Amino acid sequence: MRPATATAAAVTALIGAGAAMLAAGRHASDAALKVEPGKPLPTEPALTVHATSSHQVALTRDLASQRPGVYGLTGHGCHAVVGPVIEDAPHTADTVVRRLDRVTHGTLDPGAKVWLTPQVHLGNPRTALGLDHADVDIPGELGGLPAWFVPADRDTWVITVHGLGATREHPMVVMEFLHGMRIPVLDLAYRGDLGAPRSPDGLAHLGESEWRDLDAALRYAVRYGARNIVVHGWSTGA
Repeated sequence: MRPATATAAAVTALIGAGAAMLAAGRHASDAALKVEPGKPLPTEPALTVHATSSHQVALTRDLASQRPGVYGLTGHGCHAVVGPVIEDAPHTADTVVRRLDRVTHGTLDPGAKVWLTPQVHLGNPRTALGLDHADVDIPGELGGLPAWFVPADRDTWVITVHGLGATREHPMVVMEFLHGMRIPVLDLAYRGDLGAPRSPDGLAHLGESEWRDLDAALRYAVRYGARNIVVHGWSTGA
């Protein structure tokens, strides 16, 4: 092959690869903008339940199933809480065994398709954690924003803001700790969430417009006695 021909072929290949990457990036970003709160992200792989026991669950071996930490495990009609990988548990080459802390809803049947989720708790602060709370309505740009307020003694409040694909159930993972430190918590549902107004175009904007709802929560907190405010957010909520 002549040098000029080889160069042209290489450039064509690079352009083709770049176009494919751009198309994939656009597809992923479009999917992220359309994700429903509480539903798995488009990039989150489905895992198969291979076996369960009273304190263990065997899942498809994948980078997702090997993540460190405590997660919710959700599927159609089921929700459970799983802990770390148990490295010395018997398993096959294509599975990984995690600690099974509890099944909160439904059953984990072999063959079921499930996803890891940061939403460890279901319900509200009272039903999930035994914490008294008030259901409050925050005046926002598009209408009322539902929130949970967990009262405590201090005048420094924490406003919690969940991330993409989650709901205000997600921040309950920090509520017990904050309540133990006597810190009030305001857990916000923002535009697009269940019970909150939809954005005008029906899409998530990864914080570009959602920040206005957080601003409304800040104003609400100041109005009702907060002297200092800490915002605790995850992914787009940060």
